[in-house]
Amino acid sequence: MAGEGLLTMLVVGFIAGWLASHLVRGAGLGIVGDVLVGILGAIIGGFLLPRLGIIIGYGMIAGIINATIGAVVLLLIIRLVSGGRGWGGWRRRWGGWGGRW
Repeated sequence: MAGEGLLTMLVVGFIAGWLASHLVRGAGLGIVGDVLVGILGAIIGGFLLPRLGIIIGYGMIAGIINATIGAVVLLLIIRLVSGGRGWGGWRRRWGGWGGRW
């Protein structure tokens, strides 16, 4: 049972992160980046949306929508804080996660 929950979380995180990264950046962040952004987005969406009075529903599709909204918020905050460079500026500056040499 625990393995199924973890797999579901990873699939929802990947789909939400992929959708959000394509909506905000126009390109994906890679499998690991999309999953991380999606999972963090689910946490943000789960915290933020009920406080705004927005209840999407229950189930896998509602979870993906919730996580995608949270991931979009996360990516927009990252873009705002980084001055528009987003993840790419971090890669170039520190050489992390597939930065080009």
